[in-house]
Amino acid sequence: MKIPAEALLFDNDGTLVSSLESVQRCWTRWAEEFGITAEEFARVELHGRPAVEIAADLLPADVVPQALARIEQLEVEDVPNGGVHLLPGTRAFLDALPADRWAVVTSATRRLAEARLDAVGILPKTLVAADDVTRGKPDPEPYLLAARELGVDPARCVVFEDAPAGLRAGRARRNDHRGLDHNSSGPRARRRLGGREPVGIVGTGHRRERGDLRPVLKRVHRCPSFGQRVLGRSHTSALLIA
Repeated sequence: MKIPAEALLFDNDGTLVSSLESVQRCWTRWAEEFGITAEEFARVELHGRPAVEIAADLLPADVVPQALARIEQLEVEDVPNGGVHLLPGTRAFLDALPADRWAVVTSATRRLAEARLDAVGILPKTLVAADDVTRGKPDPEPYLLAARELGVDPARCVVFEDAPAGLRAGRARRNDHRGLDHNSSGPRARRRLGGREPVGIVGTGHRRERGDLRPVLKRVHRCPSFGQRVLGRSHTSALLIA
């Protein structure tokens, strides 16, 4: 199977890094501080959505700015506590790509995204964060902006995502996208996409390998525009998925 691609667009949390431990600690404390019950919290889709939308779903409008500042503070300050780590295969995968052919597209704020990426030693040339857009995932605006900053047609990008909100954002712009299936089984992921098919569901479902990019890397044969020998060339090649 050939997927023509000029650039790769990666979600961050759950795709490149695991921040689950930190997220659970911080959001649990945040909910307690703002008087949100477990039942109320469970009714809101959290994964892959900007904090501003989550807060708006749970709190009165006049409280949202304070709540946003607080969750960002909690999460940024929690980064050194060890709740964020690089997922297997990520560094080798990104090292195989020219810096101007990939971007990180996240629902986190820039301050939080940079803190987490810096903690694991990933320094993307192009980063699109929640602060950079007016509408977050599942709206396609973040991916449109990333493609524009890379200077490529959004339809010629491949999106790597782990959350239904992000997959819907990728699908909305007709980007090809890979689903890293670690939060649910393939069929469940498809149901959460409203029955629409991602290009591929990658993953074992085994908890210890959640978000593991090694299976993807093994099936990616580097092509000229992604090979280190021809950095800087502008022609289009393809990802070959065995």
